[in-house]
Amino acid sequence: MRNILRTHFFFLLLFLVSNTILSQQGEYIVGKLMDSETQESIAFASIRIKDRALGIISNIDGSFKIPLKYKEYGDIIEISSMEYQTKEIIIHDFSIYELNDVILQASTLELEEAVVIAEKKNKLTARKIVRRALRLIPENYPVESFSTVGYYRDYQLDNLRYINLNEAILEVFDEGFDAIDSATTKVKIFDYLENNDFKRDTLTSRSYDYQFKEGRKVIDKAFLASYGGNEFTILKVHDAIRNYKIDSYSFVHRLKSDLLSEHKFKKESDTYLDDEPLYTIKFNKLLSGYSAYGTMYISKRNFEIYKMEYAVYDRKKTLPNGISNRHKTNNQQVFEIITEYRPKNDRMYLNYISFHNTFKIWEPPKFVLDSTDVDIVQRCFAMSFNRPPDLQGAINGDNYILKYKGEKIGFKEIVYDDTDKSRKTILLYPKMKSNKAKEMFRSIAIAASKGTIDSLFFSSKVYNMYDVDGNLINEWTSKDYDQFREFFVQEVKPNVNSRMDSLFMDKQRPIFKDQPIIKPNNFDDYWMNTPLKNIIK
Repeated sequence: MRNILRTHFFFLLLFLVSNTILSQQGEYIVGKLMDSETQESIAFASIRIKDRALGIISNIDGSFKIPLKYKEYGDIIEISSMEYQTKEIIIHDFSIYELNDVILQASTLELEEAVVIAEKKNKLTARKIVRRALRLIPENYPVESFSTVGYYRDYQLDNLRYINLNEAILEVFDEGFDAIDSATTKVKIFDYLENNDFKRDTLTSRSYDYQFKEGRKVIDKAFLASYGGNEFTILKVHDAIRNYKIDSYSFVHRLKSDLLSEHKFKKESDTYLDDEPLYTIKFNKLLSGYSAYGTMYISKRNFEIYKMEYAVYDRKKTLPNGISNRHKTNNQQVFEIITEYRPKNDRMYLNYISFHNTFKIWEPPKFVLDSTDVDIVQRCFAMSFNRPPDLQGAINGDNYILKYKGEKIGFKEIVYDDTDKSRKTILLYPKMKSNKAKEMFRSIAIAASKGTIDSLFFSSKVYNMYDVDGNLINEWTSKDYDQFREFFVQEVKPNVNSRMDSLFMDKQRPIFKDQPIIKPNNFDDYWMNTPLKNIIK
């Protein structure tokens, strides 16, 4: 009987677990990409549905979602990533009840004989390779109009937890690389979602504010314009390859003319993407306060730029606990941009772009002096605080600087009753003759009754004092966050023009505020690759 009960309990437990996973996954299969040797997650890998020209990019923790309908169709997914062997998997083999681990093997480099002979003959340096790649952008990238349909999102990370996740499906109509992107490109919004399944934080979702206001949001030692609050516009500006003829972002500036003159270049070991042999070019620049590191992956056949990575670090700020960044320094990151292109019909089109920057939220002091009043009867100053002060600092006369007509006032007695935990007032008795004290208090009281007191006449300040909870008086505090804006292309449409009668996104308004929504007939072909709620380590 016990065995029967145990068997029933096992099947009940299995049913509950399966239904829990199903409720989390909904109509999707969920997977995660990992390196075969290190077991580390593989981010930004392309996951395409074979023969359908549709796909997604893996999240920063390697996770991805595929609609369940493609399992029913019996489709195959093709997974490719720089430095890994391309892998094909029948979607039917995936489980719908649990997270599917997908292991990728490192690619083995076997250059074709023609490529090897050409390389030996030309003996190209890293700088020459980059120069040729930049010169050939007009030939390798589309100058005709086209569109890309993809999944856009912006979010922040707080201790590896997603907050303020916003998602959208967009179609971007580009007039081609001869046109100025920011002036001519139009965007149609198929759908958008302020994802309330994730934590929302109104403070961190504000626009950047470089004035000293309550709860101000800034990028430390940098400036990022709000671009009318439109985060997608901010992201597009940071595609240095697409904007190669104009200023893109700090340190890279104008890719066509400034990259070569402002960086040092070094050729690393070659790599592969699918069957394409690629040069790996590292480059960097050092300034007094910053360091910048970049990598370009360039085709050995026709010098197409497949991928560009660029990260900037603050050399005056170090990571805690001896942590090193991925460029093997201990400096804190300011921003990083990763852009990848893939070929279609002999032209290179955007595959994804990810813009990651750090920012601070500055919060005003928790402990402040509310007022300084005069008590003419007791001939003392009453210092009132917004929170109860700690006794040790409260009775230390060195923490107070009060001046009357430019002269500092000394104190013969400081009275503070800390037995009353709600008491927030300290009495300061000046060290001076009685008649002089009487005249001072009378003059201050008369001046106060007339309005604001001139600081040259009377002023009061408090330093080095803590409240009972350990908050230092007048101290602003900050917290660091990570901000991401990303666009992952799901479909490329060459030779497509925008229709004049269509409703397009207003670039001057935030993407998630009162924008027109137009869903095409094939809207169900696209999906939001919403990340799992916590980063999977």
